Amino acid sequence: MTFDLPFRSLHLDSGPSLRGGQWQCLRLVEALGREATLLSPAGSPCFLEARRMGLEVRPLGVLALRRLSRWADVVHAHDARAHTLAALFTSAPLVVSRRVMFPLGRGWASRWKYGRVARFIAVSRHVAHVLEQGGVSADRISVVYDGVPLLDRAAPGKEVVTLASADPGKGVALAIEGARLAGVPLRRIESPPEGLANAGVFVYITHAEGLGSALLAAMSAGVPVVASNVGGIPEFVRHGDTGLLVENTPERIAAAIRRVLDAPDFAALLAARARRMIENEFTVPRMLEGTLNAYRRVLA
Repeated sequence: MTFDLPFRSLHLDSGPSLRGGQWQCLRLVEALGREATLLSPAGSPCFLEARRMGLEVRPLGVLALRRLSRWADVVHAHDARAHTLAALFTSAPLVVSRRVMFPLGRGWASRWKYGRVARFIAVSRHVAHVLEQGGVSADRISVVYDGVPLLDRAAPGKEVVTLASADPGKGVALAIEGARLAGVPLRRIESPPEGLANAGVFVYITHAEGLGSALLAAMSAGVPVVASNVGGIPEFVRHGDTGLLVENTPERIAAAIRRVLDAPDFAALLAARARRMIENEFTVPRMLEGTLNAYRRVLA
């Protein structure tokens, strides 16, 4: 799906790894076609993946940013450092994707930086609420959920899997202890959809989360999910309907794992409902159209 648009967009991503935000950026640039250019650090995973996908990508630097922002009708920053660079070195209308739920700074530099943004794209209603609490008016915020590809359905399995992460904000230790109490081994994977082929349940435990794109990928693959009841996660993991929400205690996590593994019909129902939700609400075209609507608001 590629758009032919009457405006040109410049995209900035400075992330050191390929995570949910980078994949959303790449999918967006791919769909926008020849009128979109990406700036990303040379040799970064995002830069290399963009090259592999055949996208228009160049090394992120101040000179390239200054020059290309004069070409662009809108500049879209996809992470916090990119936001800072765009605020400092561009004059084109600035759109910023906000994926995290950290509170906004109160100092003059933070107020200036956030004041430079024409429109924020919040990854969830929860993140939009955090922006509003930080002083951003609601009429400058669009909520646009991530879009994920519709994956081949994983064959029903019995393995319990979770993300491998060294981030202390992610509750890997809690997931490990929960699986131990449930009496099952826990396999850690780098990122969905890899590693889901024999998964019976995907466990996603975190202390804070703007949305949780790994959960969306697992749901797209038809794997039942158990997830922390925090941040933007309850906006799509609907307890007992599209997955199970838990408090962050090993006992609650263990009980949810056992509930899914011990009731195959219930697990299949969760997975089917989640897959239908992805098909209706969290597709890449839905994400693209929401982003384009945000651009149109800026350029009207």
